Amino acid sequence: MAAEKSSNTLLSALREQKQMRLKGGIYQRTQVDLTYNSNHIEGSQLSHEQTRYIFETNTLGASGESVRVDDVIETVNHFRCIDLIIDQAEEPLTEDLAKTLHRLLKQGTQDERREWFRVGEYKALPNEVGGMETCPPEEVAEQMRALLEDYAPAAQHTLEQIVDFHYRFEAIHPFQDGNGRVGRLLMFKECLASGVVPFIITDDLKLFYYRGLQQWPQVQGYLLDTCRTAQDAYQALMNYFRIDGVK
Repeated sequence: MAAEKSSNTLLSALREQKQMRLKGGIYQRTQVDLTYNSNHIEGSQLSHEQTRYIFETNTLGASGESVRVDDVIETVNHFRCIDLIIDQAEEPLTEDLAKTLHRLLKQGTQDERREWFRVGEYKALPNEVGGMETCPPEEVAEQMRALLEDYAPAAQHTLEQIVDFHYRFEAIHPFQDGNGRVGRLLMFKECLASGVVPFIITDDLKLFYYRGLQQWPQVQGYLLDTCRTAQDAYQALMNYFRIDGVK
């Protein structure tokens, strides 16, 4: 006799398994896959296996290769960031949440010891992404408030609205570094909040993701197609763990 499909939704399963610290379920897969891929896109040298081992044992394990300390710290910190967006999935998107995620991500790293870096606060120095100019530091607070005011009125958001928010957040690039990871965490959170199948931008989708961000003002389909491809992969994961829906 075939096993019955669980009636658990993704958000309830993530919260329950997080509280239990359950291993081998969709909570662990989400933690490891999202952390590994999002950090890897930004240059982390840890492998998927090392990331999984850190999550399971809180140790790195024996390794004959050198490992950057900040890669390990940011991996552990990213796990905490995912816990936060699971806990606050249905809370409004705010500047404070974005800043808290940045502070958690960078806590204990070399960047935290650089006063000009302003961990948990908006950038003090101009930066760019993919060779493109971003919002000047003195305009970040105003543009972030405008973005959130424009996004906030809807109780539920579509995939298109969530991805548009992500593009606009990355175009502002409000923090000195860590914008991609904070932005992807916020995007995952908003998918959970709106009952949209969330997704993880994997290494094989990285170039398509970057192209999609660069081309969003002209051709939105590039980024949306990339996100839908990633959605299909996460939906397959939900099906494997017999998750009926997101909310």
